[in-house]
Amino acid sequence: MPDNTVPDDTRPTDTRPTDSASDQGSRHGRIAHDLLHLRSSVGSPRLSPGGDRVACVVSTIDVDENTTRTRIWLDGSPITAGPHDGQPAWSPDGRLLAFTSRRGEKEGDSTLHILPIGGPGELRTVCTMKDGLGDVTWSPDGRWIAFTSRTRDERYEAKDVRWQAPRKVERFFSRLNGEDWVFDRPMHIHVVAADETTTPRNLTPGDFQHHHIAWLADSSGVVTSAQRHADWDRDMATDLYTVPLDGEITALTGQTGLYRHPAVSPDGTLIAFTGVDNSLLYPQNVRVGVMNIDGSERRWISEGLDRTFESASSQAPIWLDHEHVLASAEDHGETHLYRLHIDGRTPEAVSEGPITVTGFDAVGDAIATTRACVDHAAELWLTGGDDERQITHVAKRFRGWEKFTVPCTDGSDEIDAWIMRPDGFDPSQRYPVLLNVHGGPFTQYGETFFDEAQFQAAAGFVVLMSNPRGGSGRHSGWAHAILGPKHPAVSGTGWGSVDVDDVMAVLDATLARFEFCDPDRVGMLGGSYGGFMATLLASRHGDRFKAICSERAVNNLLTEEWSSDIGSSFRIEHGPDPVEDPDEYLRMSPMTFARDIHVPMLIIHSEEDWRCPISQAEELWMTLRFLDRDVTFYRFPGENHELSRSGSPVHRRQRAEIILDWFADRL
Repeated sequence: MPDNTVPDDTRPTDTRPTDSASDQGSRHGRIAHDLLHLRSSVGSPRLSPGGDRVACVVSTIDVDENTTRTRIWLDGSPITAGPHDGQPAWSPDGRLLAFTSRRGEKEGDSTLHILPIGGPGELRTVCTMKDGLGDVTWSPDGRWIAFTSRTRDERYEAKDVRWQAPRKVERFFSRLNGEDWVFDRPMHIHVVAADETTTPRNLTPGDFQHHHIAWLADSSGVVTSAQRHADWDRDMATDLYTVPLDGEITALTGQTGLYRHPAVSPDGTLIAFTGVDNSLLYPQNVRVGVMNIDGSERRWISEGLDRTFESASSQAPIWLDHEHVLASAEDHGETHLYRLHIDGRTPEAVSEGPITVTGFDAVGDAIATTRACVDHAAELWLTGGDDERQITHVAKRFRGWEKFTVPCTDGSDEIDAWIMRPDGFDPSQRYPVLLNVHGGPFTQYGETFFDEAQFQAAAGFVVLMSNPRGGSGRHSGWAHAILGPKHPAVSGTGWGSVDVDDVMAVLDATLARFEFCDPDRVGMLGGSYGGFMATLLASRHGDRFKAICSERAVNNLLTEEWSSDIGSSFRIEHGPDPVEDPDEYLRMSPMTFARDIHVPMLIIHSEEDWRCPISQAEELWMTLRFLDRDVTFYRFPGENHELSRSGSPVHRRQRAEIILDWFADRL
């Protein structure tokens, strides 16, 4: 039963900046602290087999302790104390709830636990793993729990790195952002008896990585997604496999596309999944498909809706019955649930309104969702028939924004855009504007909580953002617009073409439409691909901006291919590989035009960013420093590409303060 004596640090608090944070430094530091500290959000909704109870994970940021705590909640109340609990999974009879934690004797150990629900018994520890625990899934007969965990090479048992043997690197994608080296600690599927009568058994030993688990209906094995063929790092293909508890692993697809997130139908005859057929074309709108349990008769069932079904939730479809599955897709800045028919009829929207569904589960008529809006982080909702209830109330409330559209300059379509008014807004006044450009580029801004916008508005800036061509949430042609002109599958105009046109069109329309925006005080910022756009706009349109922040940027597309953790993959966006045609990469690179930058620049980068290595920032800083330009460079130790989203709370606060202080000085 829910333990209401568990300390509750998730109650919503006033979001206005105060002077109560005694040691938070400047006003901007206090804004950042108050927007981050004790902010909670809900994720991983999991319905009980009867559909009458719902578990979830509540995450709470604690800036003062520089940590993020996670706990399991049940029916709107906490049932574990944390501080690092997650991945709730119900037993088939609904009497037990498995979850992961870090309660091992050694720091870094991951642990798997079982908690009785609604009956007698105590918390049990099923197993402890040295290197992570994910994809926790019960077998239909309740005897087994499958999960993923990394299997480490013996070098990791050395006293320290000075004693480790050298690594022999033979494939691309051997080191990943936020994970470090992975080829010598591959992700494997393990099973363990739920009654603790066995130790974990590795079903997929060897060099290959495995992700996502769906049990076969008879509990004889699982379906998983993996790259188990020799040239996976060159052809980029990902396949579905059947992995029996005893016996040979069998491929269900044939190294031709990207197939992930399997889900086995209730009668065990079909597999639903997400993916695309061409592994050498990116971006693409990810589709939902079904195939027979043996891999035959593979077909797509979502083609009636040309949107990507790989959204914020990034999870497998859920079978509603023998003929329908539930999946989520992005659409014009929103993310919604759709009911899909296995016969391929047009998907039907299940949710609506200005929201982003960040997670979902379904049992019978009951659907549990976690939903975020622009003014608050995700909360848990439960829907059944005509009844809909909000189960949790943990998220702080913030300010909203206004959506509008702007025509593309070539008249081909319209661009979705959003504007957020500053704190204490007075329509008779004029305010400085911060133009934000998202990363990706295949992602979207929209109807979800985005603390960057809240920081900026709280500090007195008008916040402007949009979804230019190349992003997600639209038809395939929108995403393909900035593919390279030499791409063998679909040609576009390349990065820094119509996407720049769209961003500038939104800025021009905003300044003309909203009189409270001061055209003489416009700043711009973006990260990753948005950082690429920041540096490029600084060189091409620097006269339109008073200051620009380029963060975790791609500044040199050629050296990015040589050094990124996903190096070798940019060819599937740009067309030729960088050895055959380096000029195509340099043609689009902001570094090629860096000499033309005269606007003040702020550069922010993380020292452990393997996606866009810090050398990308160093190239830009060195160039501007040589040219004696106005440039400021901050390096964050111990952080990776995800600093702004999941970095340490203290670093996130410091980063926000740096950005707000810098723009306030220049705008």
